[in-house]
Amino acid sequence: MLVKEYRICMPLTTEEYRVGQLYTISKHSHQESEKGEGVEVVRNEPHEDPVHGPGQFTEKRVHLSSKLPGWARAVTPRIFYITEKAWNYYPYTITEYTCSFLPKFSIYIETKYEDNCGDSENIFHSDKILGDHEVSFLDIAFDEIPERYYRSLEDPRFFSSAKTGRGPLREGWRQHTKPIMCSYKLVTVKFEVWGLQTRVEQFVHKVIRDILLIGHRQAFTWVDEWCAGMTMEEVRRYERETQEATNEIIGLVAPTISVSEVGQPTATHSAPASAPSTPLSDDAPDFLAPPKARPRKKSAPETLTLPALRERASAE
Repeated sequence: MLVKEYRICMPLTTEEYRVGQLYTISKHSHQESEKGEGVEVVRNEPHEDPVHGPGQFTEKRVHLSSKLPGWARAVTPRIFYITEKAWNYYPYTITEYTCSFLPKFSIYIETKYEDNCGDSENIFHSDKILGDHEVSFLDIAFDEIPERYYRSLEDPRFFSSAKTGRGPLREGWRQHTKPIMCSYKLVTVKFEVWGLQTRVEQFVHKVIRDILLIGHRQAFTWVDEWCAGMTMEEVRRYERETQEATNEIIGLVAPTISVSEVGQPTATHSAPASAPSTPLSDDAPDFLAPPKARPRKKSAPETLTLPALRERASAE
């Protein structure tokens, strides 16, 4: 087991990011979905936890057969997916990934969001951590990402928000930028196979680091799409329509997805105690990379920006 803590700052507030987090995940999942591949949303419903209180539970299947390297496709089932389960008790979340084909390979992520520059120590107070663990500060502006995932429009060093006036980010921005928040992520990776454990766990953490950088860069550089007064009701509607369209793109019948506000708890899904899994490859999986340039799907509800949502609501 290899445990690392990542701290990623953004020029946002935690209250703003409550909406931004949902918008970014939905848009990214839709962009990375192709016919028969991508992120299938299985469940999205209110959830009550006896410890953390009201929240939202989601279950997704990440279909990625064609994304695997050749050697992996030769030994995996034709239909291959990873199950993602997430418990969102914002500003605290839990995410785990499981794969029945690789039961000894697991990832478990706890996340806390705070309005500071990443200076909270021992924020998780976790008894699951034995001894010291590595803490890494990730800079969304100046830490490098793999060149193939780079997009100039998603570079915080050059992006300037027309609606918030934030950006571009300069050297040392974390020390003087206001507002500022930090995503604290405690990541546990397990690969319990003798002779390969250390190498694989270290490699997976490298992949996770790149994914975290890319995702948080997108969250900030897409801020003008979601920060102009978008309400939780509007972003939940956007989330629902995006999820249904994504399921159609990957060739599945869209399930009934409940994204009503928390406060109407249904089933209880206990927060997990152990961890999950992700695919092996030489590089970060393509389905988690920044979106590639390709024709926009006609069904893509990412065009349902805030004004469009409000116009539709008025018409109804």
